[in-house]
Amino acid sequence: MENYKRYAVYYAPREGDFATKAADWLGWDVENGCVMAHPSLPLPAEVTRSVADLTKAPRKYGFHGTIRAPFRPGLNVTVSDIDHRLRDLAQQVPAPRCPALQLINLHGFLALVPDDHGPLDLFGAAVVKATNDLRAPLTETEIARRRPNRLTERQNAALHKWGYPFVMEDFGFHLTLTGRLKPHEVAPLAEALDDYFAPVLPAPFVIEDLCLFGEDDAGRFHLLHRYALAD
Repeated sequence: MENYKRYAVYYAPREGDFATKAADWLGWDVENGCVMAHPSLPLPAEVTRSVADLTKAPRKYGFHGTIRAPFRPGLNVTVSDIDHRLRDLAQQVPAPRCPALQLINLHGFLALVPDDHGPLDLFGAAVVKATNDLRAPLTETEIARRRPNRLTERQNAALHKWGYPFVMEDFGFHLTLTGRLKPHEVAPLAEALDDYFAPVLPAPFVIEDLCLFGEDDAGRFHLLHRYALAD
């Protein structure tokens, strides 16, 4: 687990139909670190791009929900330190759950989101606070990449304090399915993806594990370890 540029704490579904269909759709299996063939999903006439093109942006991350955004380990922080922290943390925080997931247009891309954010918001805040000392301070380049001029005052403060602007009050757990879409693509593609995922969506939706991910030299993310959460 040592040879990765950055690490992250994500949600990823356990092995099963939901995980398989999501990996197929994005074209990257984070569990096994391999490319997947996209499904031969009949796309609506309004969508003329291929599935590979539609999913290009989120593919390198794999199917996931961000809890602690990618970070470089801090000075003298080892992967073993990260592993032990997550192992201990998983025994302290209960698994959050909500009744279901729903597909929405999230600022121009399609994503699955929980229909009740409350439990996940509390969970996300707890994980961010408990892991903040593991990360290296952001560089000026990393700060600039977040386009601070487009952030609110609170988001800018969070960026410097927690290493990511969309935490605490601005946390919005989501499972990204596409890159940014053209306006005319959104509704028809959402309908097609609703049909594709409906048979496998978990109900209730439960985050069962903290998942440690690593980013390789090519920018692809791999699932390195699962830490089962407390009941």
